[in-house]
Amino acid sequence: MRKLQKSLGLLVVIGLMTIFLGCAATQTSESTGQYVDNSAITTKVKAAIFNDPMLKTMQISVESYKGEVQLSGFVNSAESVRRAGEVARSVEGVVSVKNDLLVK
Repeated sequence: MRKLQKSLGLLVVIGLMTIFLGCAATQTSESTGQYVDNSAITTKVKAAIFNDPMLKTMQISVESYKGEVQLSGFVNSAESVRRAGEVARSVEGVVSVKNDLLVK
């Protein structure tokens, strides 16, 4: 009976370690918390861009990974490219911005 309890305890510990390691970040993937944070950053940047009168009707896609935001799509002027980068940088939680917007 004592041996069975030790075996079950060991299995529980191994199971918990597997669960926690499965939620950890690696160099190529995000942890669950980072994914949620990046989703929030992406949403905030999209809202900030949409609420900016100069950028409201532009075709701008926003993605973020570990706080780094990437802007892509098309805008009407070089000024819009610059403004979109400024707006994205102003959002809380943004670490850096890669501005891949193109003038059409």
